Amino acid sequence: MLSYEKAKASADFILNKIKIVPKIAIILGSGLSDYHQKLDEKIEIPYSQIPDFPEATAIGHKSKLVFGKIGSKYVIMMCGRFHCYEGYSMEQAAFPVYVLKLMGVETLVVTNAAGCINEEFDVGQLMVIKDHIKLVIDSPLRGINDERLGPRFNDMSFAYSPRLRDLAKEVAYGLGLTLREGVYAFMPGPSYETPAEIKALSILGADAVGMSTVPEVIAASHCGLEVLGLSMLTNMAAGILDQPLSHEEVIEAGKNGADYFAKLIDAVIERL
Repeated sequence: MLSYEKAKASADFILNKIKIVPKIAIILGSGLSDYHQKLDEKIEIPYSQIPDFPEATAIGHKSKLVFGKIGSKYVIMMCGRFHCYEGYSMEQAAFPVYVLKLMGVETLVVTNAAGCINEEFDVGQLMVIKDHIKLVIDSPLRGINDERLGPRFNDMSFAYSPRLRDLAKEVAYGLGLTLREGVYAFMPGPSYETPAEIKALSILGADAVGMSTVPEVIAASHCGLEVLGLSMLTNMAAGILDQPLSHEEVIEAGKNGADYFAKLIDAVIERL
């Protein structure tokens, strides 16, 4: 289990740089890291300067925190997250969530690029996550629990806030955006899933699949953050179409959908 003292030291370091406690944090997924450019009053902090913060090495992920304003709200963004396929443990992938909590953040918006399993959904659409499936044995909570961070056995019934899901759907409707709602399946990567694995996940009830988000959401549920999860459906998952998958396709689709993803996030943040 991660160290409360290390998370607190990181939180104090960041707060000393920004001077204002942000109540909202956003983790930017693949293809979405340029969203931070629209912030006003920006303060950028490279991960390399933050005590005990890992470095983001995934393609398309910058490695910095960016603080600033969206409309009237102060937010802090992670421009680059940490994946198990980079060699990080789930504990390391989830570490920034505890840092954000100890900074005073109350709401966490997690975004990602995901492969589409549900054949009724279309590539390029957005999906609000209502639940997830994790078949991987590892967990960011394995080990001795520190009650200062959260309970030994945390409930996951409402890990993805029903209130925030309803808000996102209401906002999307008002903007004329199609927003699907579905279950996100976590797979560790870096290989894309096999067609047989995608078929199995579909039978289990998954609508989309990806290699991130779930470690962070488990940690957020553990420490009491309210979570909104949003996926950009960047490609059809393996075996659905008779064509190979590529990360370049994911990044390009994420960039193409970034504008209306940004509109949705902007409007949701303003309503929080």
